[in-house]
Amino acid sequence: MVFDATEYPHRRYNPLTGEWILVSPHRTKRPWQGGQEKPPAEDRPVYDPDCYLCPGNLRANGERNPTYDDTFVFVNDFAAVLPDVPDLDDTQESLLRMRPVRGEARVICFSPRHDLTLAQMSHAEIALVVDLWAEQTGELGRRYKWVQVFENRGDLMGASNPHPHGQIWATSELGDIPAAEDRHQRAYYERHGSALLLDYVGLELEKRERLVLENESWIVAVPYWAIWPFETLLLPRKHCPRLPDLDRRERRDLAEILKRLLIRYDNLFEVSFPYSMGWHGAPYDTRDGSHWQLHAHFYPPLLRSATVKKFMVGYEMLAEAQRDITPEQAAERLRNLPDLHYKFR
Repeated sequence: MVFDATEYPHRRYNPLTGEWILVSPHRTKRPWQGGQEKPPAEDRPVYDPDCYLCPGNLRANGERNPTYDDTFVFVNDFAAVLPDVPDLDDTQESLLRMRPVRGEARVICFSPRHDLTLAQMSHAEIALVVDLWAEQTGELGRRYKWVQVFENRGDLMGASNPHPHGQIWATSELGDIPAAEDRHQRAYYERHGSALLLDYVGLELEKRERLVLENESWIVAVPYWAIWPFETLLLPRKHCPRLPDLDRRERRDLAEILKRLLIRYDNLFEVSFPYSMGWHGAPYDTRDGSHWQLHAHFYPPLLRSATVKKFMVGYEMLAEAQRDITPEQAAERLRNLPDLHYKFR
């Protein structure tokens, strides 16, 4: 017997977090008799008078949105974190520990049009969103250790409103996932004298097995250690610790490659593809971000079609994450999709 990664189960290591994932490619041959999701509604108006994110509309707290023309930012009316929180003694010896966390949560409307997604916006419109991500991150980073930019798109990912929007949560504490990424990138830098993810970009460009897209400033790859079926990692080609560090050319190229990636997601099953995405960059409690490389994670749940999603249950909740199709197979499917959105063919 000769080992074949496309046929036999194996584990893959995630150097960013130190975790392992079980890959079971032979399971793609099983018939599907599980749950079927309802495809998301595609027909939305340009303006919805009942949407609390559309221009000029009242929000839940009674404030009225301005009649904005491109992007719009406001403090989340139901923020998960607050800037003013009392201090609390941390009982180090107890198993029942807590500590206060301070922060700010904001909502970013990508477009005044209710019927669009990032995939359907122009390069110029996406570039305004990129600039806003960088601007907001830099501003909040002056007061908080961690600034998390993210977008939940679609009902399957818990988005409470279909209007194109994302969020930014800034916190005084570093979350578990970025803390793990910080430790592993720092350890790699101390051993090798280079940034882990910058070396990883070189490997993906050399092997090209998991590469989905590239331009002069960025690459998109299905990471070797991907958990979600069509998960991708978006990375700059040169060293860049944080979003505000991107120059004009890199921001323009980011808008271009973002649109191409999101069109491919939509084209995969010809549906407005749900996902959670977010940016990770160097925390703001350190000036030395040499070990960090800026990157964005895309976690889409759809598995076999527009109606079949992946669930994190059973073994995955109790032992470790697991996937069926290999990252290489997922990358090939995404790579071979057209740049033209299926709605405009």
